[in-house]
Amino acid sequence: MDARIAVLASGAGSNLQALLDHPSVGPCIELVVSDKPQAGALERARGRGVKAIVLEPAHSATREEFDRRLAELLEEEAIEFVALAGYMRILGPPVVRSFKERILNVHPSLLPAFPGAQAPRDALARGAKVTGVTIHLVDEEVDHGPIVMQECVPVLPDDDETSLHERIQVMEHRLYPQAVRLLMEGRLKVEGRRVHILDGGP
Repeated sequence: MDARIAVLASGAGSNLQALLDHPSVGPCIELVVSDKPQAGALERARGRGVKAIVLEPAHSATREEFDRRLAELLEEEAIEFVALAGYMRILGPPVVRSFKERILNVHPSLLPAFPGAQAPRDALARGAKVTGVTIHLVDEEVDHGPIVMQECVPVLPDDDETSLHERIQVMEHRLYPQAVRLLMEGRLKVEGRRVHILDGGP
């Protein structure tokens, strides 16, 4: 199916790689944007011939200006859907409103538990027995939008932050491409806080 997807990433880009490797999603990724010039995600994109752009916050006078520049870039590239893959900036209203119910994020916990940037560390600190992965639509609040998919990951007695996060990432890499595919196929129906997955074949 024809769709134009942008992926926003700040780090190494392992979730981006999972999206690029998916047979339905990968060919639709037209743009990768990072706020970090050294992000490994940029090289992953270029290695697949995907346009990769750095948009640094320091080059914008205000957060609002940065958000406006990002929204304009996505519009110029005729992007239809946005996937956040380890993007460490909060999207502002210009982007969220322009892509209402068309932005997905993957988060390493069972939201609403452990929002924020240190979810595996927070789960360990609280003595959680189970954490997991949440894929949700993005709204104007942090780690808050309607939940599309969740799956549990047990916290093992000898886990540290690294080992737990690695197991969570294995689950992310499996689930996230599925969710992005559902989004671009128009199979996510939002009713308030609930997301229904419409049948569309395999």
